[in-house]
Amino acid sequence: MPHFDLPLDQLETYGGAVAPPSDLEAFWQSTFRDADEFPLDLRLEPLDRQFGAAETFDVSFAGSMGHPIRAWLHLPAAVESAPIVVQYPAYGGGRGLPHESILWPVLGVACLVVDVRGQGAGWSIGDTADPIGSGPAHPGFMTRGILDRDHYYYRRVFVDAVRAVDVARSLDRVDSTRVAVMGASQGAGISLAVAGLAPERVSLVMADVPGLCDFPRAIELAERDPYLEITNYLAVHRDRAEVVLRTLSYFDGVLIGAWARARALFSIALMDKTCPPSTGYAAYNAYGGAKQLVVYRYNDHEGSGPSHQARQIAWLRKQWGL
Repeated sequence: MPHFDLPLDQLETYGGAVAPPSDLEAFWQSTFRDADEFPLDLRLEPLDRQFGAAETFDVSFAGSMGHPIRAWLHLPAAVESAPIVVQYPAYGGGRGLPHESILWPVLGVACLVVDVRGQGAGWSIGDTADPIGSGPAHPGFMTRGILDRDHYYYRRVFVDAVRAVDVARSLDRVDSTRVAVMGASQGAGISLAVAGLAPERVSLVMADVPGLCDFPRAIELAERDPYLEITNYLAVHRDRAEVVLRTLSYFDGVLIGAWARARALFSIALMDKTCPPSTGYAAYNAYGGAKQLVVYRYNDHEGSGPSHQARQIAWLRKQWGL
């Protein structure tokens, strides 16, 4: 599997192909003014069967437009004020089953594992619907509402994700000054968006092989879904490219991540055919906070799996003095 993207020296300075719309900041300010009209409506139900290292809760809270969003909460046992990691799934996944996400409380860190609305029937279980319809769209989620920024699918997802951080910060036995967001692929793109949209509420970011970044280049270079959903849509709707690219610019991790201030750990795989390495470099180079990058020269979109997870654990411990 050869390297197919820009040479490494060009990747290290690549700034992305996306142009910021003039009203990007105003759009998101208006979005969250609307979102703040809905109370969080947080509900916690303890599981009947607990895990030794953690107290686990089935969580529901109000996301975008007040729609209910599901999550798992793991609190480390016998810790009075724990830092917390808010975790978002990769594309097609959901919060999964509760035993799949108990690593962090073993380390003394709370964890909130959040559904992405409508997803969770691909590789991992999700329990959150997306009640909003869409015009003609390619199968998947990337093109739902793509002709209108106000109705685009990821507008709702990003609001849900920021409100999940508000949930995390409101919890008893959680240190609201130590909140990390993390994920791989789509989950990394969501994490970058949250860090940029709520910079005062997030202290650390772990973004692994990030997606939802540098859309103009991604849809021309990626060889797999989910970016191919957009490419295939435009292959049919040939006259809508300009409108589609303008909509996507409001949700691009390159632009929104530039507003972030949290310290961040990125990873990029140089043979990644799903989220091309140049798109990850664009997000990394534009990122607004202190940052560190791990490059996996011979890996595809799997990144480095458990090996990178070990790096994340070590990095988190160092940042928070655990």
